[in-house]
Amino acid sequence: MKNTRQATIQDVPQLAELFDQYRVFYHKESDIPAATKFLTERIENKDSEIFVAENGREMVGFVQLYPLFSSTRMKRYWLLNDLYVSENHRGKGFSKELIEEAKELAKSTDACGVLLETGKSNDIGNKLYPACGFEIYDEVNFYEWTNK
Repeated sequence: MKNTRQATIQDVPQLAELFDQYRVFYHKESDIPAATKFLTERIENKDSEIFVAENGREMVGFVQLYPLFSSTRMKRYWLLNDLYVSENHRGKGFSKELIEEAKELAKSTDACGVLLETGKSNDIGNKLYPACGFEIYDEVNFYEWTNK
């Protein structure tokens, strides 16, 4: 049974609560008003695609993808930037369903694929992603510059 669907602007209040939990998980300060504003802007501006997982009427997880482009392939890529399932709903298949939504988005938009990054210490993610068909791409070095 499919427990996932695309998020709408009406989902923002409940989604912002989950998004805030996600940010706190990554050691950011809780800020639900800012989460609400951020998600509203993403949905209204069509900057990202967000899918939610539900258990009955309760929203239990989400995935957010941002569009990128490959110049060499001359196609879109999707960056799976955020994936979160609330702690008491983990291990029930919601993450896999959300990842399947991401893969379906790539297929339906004729994208060349889905990219993601996770920490080397993320044991759960490093088991989940290969189980969902992702492969580690170790042919390049990943660099970051931040404007501090």
